[in-house]
Amino acid sequence: MKPIKYAISFVIYSQDPSKFLIVQRPSDDENLPDIWGLPAGSVKDNETFKECVIRSGREKLGVELKPTKFIGRNNIERENYILHMEVYEAEIVSGEPEVPQSIQGITQYQKWRWGVSSDLKNAASKGSLCSQIYLSISMLMKQ
Repeated sequence: MKPIKYAISFVIYSQDPSKFLIVQRPSDDENLPDIWGLPAGSVKDNETFKECVIRSGREKLGVELKPTKFIGRNNIERENYILHMEVYEAEIVSGEPEVPQSIQGITQYQKWRWGVSSDLKNAASKGSLCSQIYLSISMLMKQ
């Protein structure tokens, strides 16, 4: 049986609620090189999913986040592990997003911008679990 890797992703909406922050993964990313998607992070031992959202906001975007709403969760099988991801809405409490951050040893993003749901379709088709979760939930909300 493959080990389970726990991760989070988060959605930060702009002033225009149809737009949210998306990031471009690095060129040397193991699974999704150069793909635009939602910011994400790996949950550390003895860390809650919400604590991981807060830490990832700081380490990857340079902002203080407050998780505000649980969006959804799912699993996907990768080559060496099963990824369990939870997605949250979050709001920026302080700071302005900036990438990359100067923290070594974690995935840092190349760029960020305000995007829309259709910007996640390419990532979802290539196996981005957070993009798949967000798109499936947003489709349900539109029904």
